[in-house]
Amino acid sequence: MRARVALFVLVLVAFVAPAWAQQPLPAAKPEQVGMSSQRLEGVAQMLRAQIERGRFPGAVVVVARKGKIAYFEAFGQRDPQTGAPMTKDAIFRLYSMTKPFTSVAAMMLVEDGKLTLADPVSKYLPQLAKLQVAVAKQDADGKTNYTLVPAASEITIQDLLRHTSGIVYGQFTPNQYIKEAYAANNVSWNDQTPEEQLERLAKVPLAHQPGTVWEYSLSTDVLGRVIEKVSGTTLGAFLNERLFATLKMPDTSFVIPQSKVARLAQPFAVDKATGNPIKMLDVTVQQKNDAGGAGSAGTAADYVRFSQMLLSGGQLNGVRLLGRATVAYMTTDHLDTIKTAVPNALVGYGFGLGFSVRKSDGVSNLIGSTGEYGWGGAAGTTFWIDPKEQLVAILMTQTNFGTAAQRLDRGLFRHAVYQALN
Repeated sequence: MRARVALFVLVLVAFVAPAWAQQPLPAAKPEQVGMSSQRLEGVAQMLRAQIERGRFPGAVVVVARKGKIAYFEAFGQRDPQTGAPMTKDAIFRLYSMTKPFTSVAAMMLVEDGKLTLADPVSKYLPQLAKLQVAVAKQDADGKTNYTLVPAASEITIQDLLRHTSGIVYGQFTPNQYIKEAYAANNVSWNDQTPEEQLERLAKVPLAHQPGTVWEYSLSTDVLGRVIEKVSGTTLGAFLNERLFATLKMPDTSFVIPQSKVARLAQPFAVDKATGNPIKMLDVTVQQKNDAGGAGSAGTAADYVRFSQMLLSGGQLNGVRLLGRATVAYMTTDHLDTIKTAVPNALVGYGFGLGFSVRKSDGVSNLIGSTGEYGWGGAAGTTFWIDPKEQLVAILMTQTNFGTAAQRLDRGLFRHAVYQALN
């Protein structure tokens, strides 16, 4: 009799375990958490329409409200080359959705008493002391010239977290002088060791005086170097131990093992708008550095657990990663009167410590709530957390970098989610 019972349990576990593995949070019918099942079909209709238009091969969506999964679906293809269908456990290159991980890791060290936000970065990375700033001046003929002057203050840890360091992304900055300096010195986030990255950054001027202008940047990658210096280990190892393992995010990492490579979501081979090949970061091999601003990969299921931890004030299922006050501080606007280098970059939003933060219900052309925060990744991933609505939404796709179509897709997804609220 006992043998039969044991066999029954083994069979039951074999069938039930995969379902457990796919359910990152408790599930509920949409109506139980104040959403409409019928209107959530608008999410499916929108994504299927975009897939049919060839915008991206496939997508995975998770919508959670009040701590429960109301909608979790996969659409289209995981690999358009083989025709493999998209699955809920598909792994996506997260690119800039890595930044919130690194920001949380830094605030863990702040809570540990090993960092303060006022610390100068040079305390940990002496290569970045005594930097210069490129100041633009127009001559009588209207031509812009640049003069190098000493930085009026040092970059702080807070500057790295909120992108007010004066460091930029060379390919995105509107400052042509800085763009050329970054290109000449090969300043980037990938294909260079941590030491090479810091040496190259030390050779180029800052685009702005520290603490004065918001410009999206390599700051979070530099923050990763600080975390490594303080913790005495690689960023990947720190995140694996303190964040991913603790939160039970088994499929998120800087390197995807061979046993999981078949689950990696792939883009189209070429960009249909330009005909150019679409190239993605190879997350199946160890890169030269763990890029805290762009280098990780993971699943929608893992990311909704991370997001729910933040929405729940720094804890999930009784496991606390950050204090409630720390999360509130991180998700408050830290820009105030600070201007932005790209005026249209944050319309209606400010920036906290690792996330954009909505300043009012209006202004932005996207539906949302005051205090909502989140960010996106260059290859089509996005997430946001709305404390007012107790809402988490995740969209994962793999497509060409930073296109206008991508922004449209994100807006359509956002509106499809909000219109389903009862």
